[in-house]
Amino acid sequence: MNKSILEKLEYLQNRMIEIESLLSDVGTISDQKEFVKLSQEYAKNEPIISCFKKYQKAIQAINDNEQELEDETGQMAQLIMDDIDLNKQQAEKLSQQLEVLLLPRDDRDDSNIFLEIRAGTGGDEAAIFAGDLFKMYNKFAEYKKWSVQIMNTNEADQGGFKEIVAKISGTSVFANLKFESGTHRVQRVPDTESQGRVHTSAATVAILPEADNIEEIDIKSADLKVDTFRASGAGGQHVNKTDSAIRLTHIPTGVVVECQDQRSQHKNKARAMGLLQAKLLEQEQTAADKIRDDNRKSQVGTGDRSERIRTYNYPQGRITDHRINMTLYKLDEIIKGDLSQLIIPLQQEHQAQLLLDG
Repeated sequence: MNKSILEKLEYLQNRMIEIESLLSDVGTISDQKEFVKLSQEYAKNEPIISCFKKYQKAIQAINDNEQELEDETGQMAQLIMDDIDLNKQQAEKLSQQLEVLLLPRDDRDDSNIFLEIRAGTGGDEAAIFAGDLFKMYNKFAEYKKWSVQIMNTNEADQGGFKEIVAKISGTSVFANLKFESGTHRVQRVPDTESQGRVHTSAATVAILPEADNIEEIDIKSADLKVDTFRASGAGGQHVNKTDSAIRLTHIPTGVVVECQDQRSQHKNKARAMGLLQAKLLEQEQTAADKIRDDNRKSQVGTGDRSERIRTYNYPQGRITDHRINMTLYKLDEIIKGDLSQLIIPLQQEHQAQLLLDG
């Protein structure tokens, strides 16, 4: 293992001992803010130190066996050498795991997200596909036990959505879905196609991490235009008879958001503010990423919704992620919510890229 990595791991190990002592201290316990901060630091580093202890145990076993080998011959020596080989393999495996665990962590990985899906080229079929994508993400959220709250919809006449916005809350939502941003393309025979010809349509997906704190981005009231209007679509008679829906326009940037899923105008405004924050933070993050990545683009994509990331080919039952050149003939499983088959390889590719850049 690299000496600098080993030194970092030893520092973290000592830090964990220090945190354990602090967490049992009366002064820390009485300071709730400090207690939470230290608890989060402990939870963040615990998987690393747990793996490091296993690595240390394997190294110690190798050293002990090598000492024993000096005094043994014949069959016993062979058994010791076999044990050394096994521990070396284990140490190498744990060393690789530690390299991944020590990679820079995206602070947004634990964030809830706002999911935006918009129909692109393809008319009615694009809107139907947008609806299929939402169902896919909704099924995946059910599997992960996440909460999905629809904020705004613009339904299409033939089914699906011209646009749908939802908030997804739960554990590590952004970490799982952050590589979904981009253009998704579908190839299939639409129900309205009498000649049986395959059509190509598209929808765009945006994954926006929720701001953790209201102070993260300052939105001045003077910079906001607030409009109320009558909600449309599903929601019940009460929703449709009152001006409960909210449209917020951020004047300096021109960013517009809407929320109409709640009967309360106050609740709709609060949710719309959350979405507006996320959009403005995304703009700031995109600008910062562009400066940082001018000379390189990540192999798993930039997160730009104009980038074509995936093709869903129904006649052949295949799905292709163009960023990692991976094709799976499991379209039916994935469209029904088994997204892990795509998400895990994307995360692994991202980690491999970070290791190369490191």
